[in-house]
Parts: sequence; C-alpha cells; structure tokens
Amino acid sequence: MDKLTATSVFESLSSGVRLDVFRLLVKKVPDGMVAGEIATTLELPPTNLSFHLKALTQARLLTVQQEGRYQRYRANIPLMLDLIAYLTEECCSGNPQQCIDLRTTPVCSASVLLPIPPT
Repeated sequence: MDKLTATSVFESLSSGVRLDVFRLLVKKVPDGMVAGEIATTLELPPTNLSFHLKALTQARLLTVQQEGRYQRYRANIPLMLDLIAYLTEECCSGNPQQCIDLRTTPVCSASVLLPIPPT
C-alpha cells in the first residue's frame, strides 16, 4: 500500500457514519448487506446513507454487487489488512521479530482474507 491509498482510506473513515457502516459490514463478512438493511440497522435515512456508501466504495473500502434492484455491499477485508500492514511495517524499527509478543492470532477466517473478485 502506498501513502496516497492509506490517506484516501483514512479520509473516508473520518466520518462517524462511514466508520459505523464499515464496522457493521466487517461483522457481516462474507455475506454483506444490501443498502436498505444497512440503513435500517444504523437508523439512517437512505438518501444520507447512499452518499456515505459512495464515498466508502470510491475509497475501495467496500465492494458492491448488483442483485436485481438491490446493491449488496461488502467490506474489503484485504484492503483493511493491507492498511494494518502498512501502518505496522516499521514496527520495532523494521525488526518485526522483536514485536512477536505484541502480535495476536488473526480472528478472521482464511476465506475472509481472500480478495473479493470485481463485479
């Protein structure tokens, strides 16, 4: 990941609503949710939500798949993990073996870590 991509991701998540949407969709991996379900769950007006979904999709934090009249949104877990790796790649002055005790076992299953194919 490069600095420009990381900055774009952080700018997108700087909104409390977008952060709530992303965290909700992380919980719903791999199925995702349609926009109406997201709006209902977060108690947001659909017009307000569409603005935030567009911003998250443009930042590549979400993928979207058309399902008839509906659009299903999913969190882009590989991008999130790339961001975490970008933020921590210089951990312990570039000697990650020194940080081994600070690491935890991933809580995501292997299927979640695979890239989502574009639609």
